[in-house]
Amino acid sequence: MLSATAKKRLLILIGTLAWSATMVKSGLVYPFGMGFWGPNGHDGVWHISLAENLSRGNLNMPIFAGAKLQNYHLGFDLILATVHKLTAVPVSVLYFQILPPLLAVLIGLAAYYWVRLWTQNDICAWWSVFFIYFGGSFGWLVSWVRTGQLGGESMFWSQQAISTLVNPPFALSILLLLIGLIGLVGYQQTSSPRYFWMTSLAFGLVGFVKIYAGVIALSGLSLLAFRHRRLLPVFFISLTLFLVLFLPLNRNSSELLVFQPGWFLETMMGLPDRFNWPRFYQAMITYPQAANWPKAVLAYAVAATIFVLGNLGTRAFAFFHLKSSSLFSISELFIWQGIALGFIFPMLFLQAGTPWNTIQFFYYTQFFAAILAGIFIGRLPEIIKNRKILFTIYSLLFTFTLPTSIDTLRHYLPSRPPAKISTEELEALKFLRRQPAGVVLTPPFDRGAAENTVLSPPRPLYLYESTAYVSAFSAQPVYLEDEVNLDITGYDWKSRRRQLEEFFAQRDAASASDFLAQNKIAYIYLPDIAHTRPRLSASELGFTTLFANSQVAIWSR
Repeated sequence: MLSATAKKRLLILIGTLAWSATMVKSGLVYPFGMGFWGPNGHDGVWHISLAENLSRGNLNMPIFAGAKLQNYHLGFDLILATVHKLTAVPVSVLYFQILPPLLAVLIGLAAYYWVRLWTQNDICAWWSVFFIYFGGSFGWLVSWVRTGQLGGESMFWSQQAISTLVNPPFALSILLLLIGLIGLVGYQQTSSPRYFWMTSLAFGLVGFVKIYAGVIALSGLSLLAFRHRRLLPVFFISLTLFLVLFLPLNRNSSELLVFQPGWFLETMMGLPDRFNWPRFYQAMITYPQAANWPKAVLAYAVAATIFVLGNLGTRAFAFFHLKSSSLFSISELFIWQGIALGFIFPMLFLQAGTPWNTIQFFYYTQFFAAILAGIFIGRLPEIIKNRKILFTIYSLLFTFTLPTSIDTLRHYLPSRPPAKISTEELEALKFLRRQPAGVVLTPPFDRGAAENTVLSPPRPLYLYESTAYVSAFSAQPVYLEDEVNLDITGYDWKSRRRQLEEFFAQRDAASASDFLAQNKIAYIYLPDIAHTRPRLSASELGFTTLFANSQVAIWSR
């Protein structure tokens, strides 16, 4: 029989290996070039671009040359840049191979320590960490019933626990929340200044890492301070630190929010790549139009129930943790308001440009539900004395919880990824990195070509998605790339794209040269020299060929 310590270590080891599998293969060089699995070909490249830029002390937008960085929480990327400067370890190695397992281990240890401190129960702590690592939706069950195959991690819109590390700011925000919660429990029990400052700093910094977590943390602290006046200083210090760090780059971030209640419920029911119940979808959008409010309320309530239970899966046991008394402990009050706010916010608001981004609030609902579900399951031996019944319950929990993680990992384990930077492009980007700093112009992303390409995976990133890979791996600012993140952060990139398209179609050398001069273009990077050349030659533009291989050409003044 393993001791509690051995069981904890084994769980954290397995959880760390599972989480890290989504990251550690990306960013390495293979015979075909540098590979990227899952969303790492977009999201990971963006963080590398931003960290490279910050490591040079630059607060401009690396993918929109000449513009200041705005409407983005820099905490994780600033840490990534700082570690890179201190250690000289490449940013991509830190991002994909070093920080993911470190974060996974620290989250497991912090969660176990906090739940153990709060409940004085090792079994509760073990199950909470299990749900944090492996909690999944019931999308796999719906997919299996419909098609006979596993699938559907985000069928109900939200990503699940196994994908935590593909969003490193989210992972870091979880760690900071746990540190703050450890401080809360410790301060409640001992009134130690150490716990006071641990809580104040952790909750003050978390919004700089992930704004969604900052909203939940400060909302929870305000409720706790209203109930326990000695927590008022904690709240005000955290709020002040948050405002000092967040506001300078995010003064207009509230303008990115759009009030559109029910959007996630409607699209969950109506989109073929989600839950997809067309008849129900037609009914739920028809009732409000016909002013049939009783049926409309009922329809949206049913959809909301499917959304919550479908996403939470076995973590829905958190609701059994509810007490008949309205008096919650500090930890319970904080958790329940986090669960509620994480659900309410995406039900009411979308984000301009990338509407689904506010679903990230619900990630925290799932995280807190994992903790409460673990505590409830951990206390079952106090209620159920029959070991056979307990074994059956535990077996069913594993059976219904793990398929989401198993299915998602299948997308990260194949030897060939969906996207790459070819060996030839890596050579060109390394060459460009060694050149004097200057704005790089690249061809506009061609979504039609990406969607219609007949190339087998891995596809080059310029035929995969609009990404920040040129700025990320050349460490040079780019005139325009990664339209997705420009949308999220609120830049007027469409007018710049029109100008870029006009330049590549331009036949007037004087006009094209004026465009290059006005925008201080130092380099033109052509990743597919057979198809992405401007109509004008390098010499007609006043440029020369600085670098060329079988795939890439770089022109410079």
